[in-house]
Amino acid sequence: MRDSLPTYFISHGGGPWPWLPEMRRMFANLETSLVAMRAEQPKAVLMVSGHWETEDVAVMSAPKPPMVYDYHGFPPETYEISYPAPGAPDLAQRAAELLRAAGVPAHLDPDQGFDHGTFAPMAVTWPQAEMPVFQVSIRKSYDPEAHFAIGRALAPLRAEGVLIVGSGLSFHNLRLFGPQAKVPSAAFDHWLAETLALPAAERTAALRDWDSAPYARVCHAQEDHLVPLFVALGAAETARAERVYHDVDLMGGVTASSYRFH
Repeated sequence: MRDSLPTYFISHGGGPWPWLPEMRRMFANLETSLVAMRAEQPKAVLMVSGHWETEDVAVMSAPKPPMVYDYHGFPPETYEISYPAPGAPDLAQRAAELLRAAGVPAHLDPDQGFDHGTFAPMAVTWPQAEMPVFQVSIRKSYDPEAHFAIGRALAPLRAEGVLIVGSGLSFHNLRLFGPQAKVPSAAFDHWLAETLALPAAERTAALRDWDSAPYARVCHAQEDHLVPLFVALGAAETARAERVYHDVDLMGGVTASSYRFH
């Protein structure tokens, strides 16, 4: 049996940034961190994106997933982007079975396509679109423990060659980009780094209570972009956290980070 792969929580950047030269330059450090994930050499990627919410857990099962252009105000050509990576129907079935066996309600979704929380980072990491990829949704409840449970259920996939990636943002307040984001995002990012360095049980407990962190509800008024972290960590709950990406003053003030759990 192969060694278990790590899991990741990535800050996935803004909209279709890899296709926009100015934005791509701004996210150069993020791109470097994403390219480094190639070294994991998985057989497939399971992406948990903050852009796909369902009541129960849904698992993308299309063999050729379509595109979902879930952003606004970008150039017309970005609504014609194609990222033709294959899906992974057999692994989707396996993931759904693992979830149900753990008591997590789950169903297959043969129609869901790649949202930008998946296709933007994947287009940088595997630009030839050769890597099979499928998504697992987050739950609309955003409940931390429910998302830890999803990750725990999916953990066996790590030993089966599947790279589990939680795709969100460590700061996500679309109304607070620019200088006003500087203090809140830096404070929350510092708290997150300190929290992820705690022993496993303390770390899980602290993340359950994440909204008591400094500026928590300023940085995440709605925590859709944070809960992918809980899935990634639930799948590697005793693993060491390593910060693999860190930027300051993005978009005029945002501090953002990504982590590898191994």
